[in-house]
Amino acid sequence: MHSTLIRPADLAPHLADPRWVIVDCRFDLANPSWGEEQYVAGHIPGARYAHLDRHLSGTKTGTNGRHPLPTVEQMATTFGALGIAPDTQVVAYDADSGMYAARLWWMLRFLGHDAVAVLDGGFARWLAEGGAVQPGRVTATPTAFSPAPRSDWRLTVDEVAAGGHRLLVDARAPERFRGMNETLDPVAGHIPGARNYFFQQNLTGEKTFKPAAELRAQWEAVLQGQDPKDVVMYCGSGVTACHNLLAMEVSGLTGSRIFPGSWSEWCADPTRPVET
Repeated sequence: MHSTLIRPADLAPHLADPRWVIVDCRFDLANPSWGEEQYVAGHIPGARYAHLDRHLSGTKTGTNGRHPLPTVEQMATTFGALGIAPDTQVVAYDADSGMYAARLWWMLRFLGHDAVAVLDGGFARWLAEGGAVQPGRVTATPTAFSPAPRSDWRLTVDEVAAGGHRLLVDARAPERFRGMNETLDPVAGHIPGARNYFFQQNLTGEKTFKPAAELRAQWEAVLQGQDPKDVVMYCGSGVTACHNLLAMEVSGLTGSRIFPGSWSEWCADPTRPVET
């Protein structure tokens, strides 16, 4: 079973394996149609497409963040439509860094499906290593996805506001964390007491994940002795937070959780405190 990362060379022999499902998660926040257009132009053979806004996010209310987590029922419907059965090995990929694929990775694990991995280096590495490409769309054979949600893997905004001995780690760029150059959310800053770890620090120059030992050293410097199980990841809208959690899992520091609403939900209520 592959449950964190997978290399193109390890995926290639399984392209025709009915027990494997490949999901293309390419997306661009500035151009939401870009990823799907790229998918239709060419994707890993057999891959289905999952759109961040339509498939990996729920209904926005104006106060629940830019990419609210769908309900358990909505997620189960999406994964069933993608053809994901209980014994399916899932591989998610995006353009390169894994920032969107990690969202799908975490959502499946949240619902109890552990056989899911992110293609390390994404579509760019697949192409660079000579992987085959298929145009058009792939129609999946729907199946029944049976969710077994791990409800304690996520925190609500009220649970985050209640505080406690948890360590909040913000995955956004340092400038946004400090309250500078905010272009995505109406309020700049971060949740008081949070530490900053920009998710791109998990990556090499080729946008593959750094070796486990290197990741562990970087993360231990952030945690400063904090138990990983008391760490809560957040970002702008609950996407790159999953990337940080994946990096922690790769490094062997397991058990951290996610605040899916992240900064965009936190700052939607003007009564919540802000730190810059």
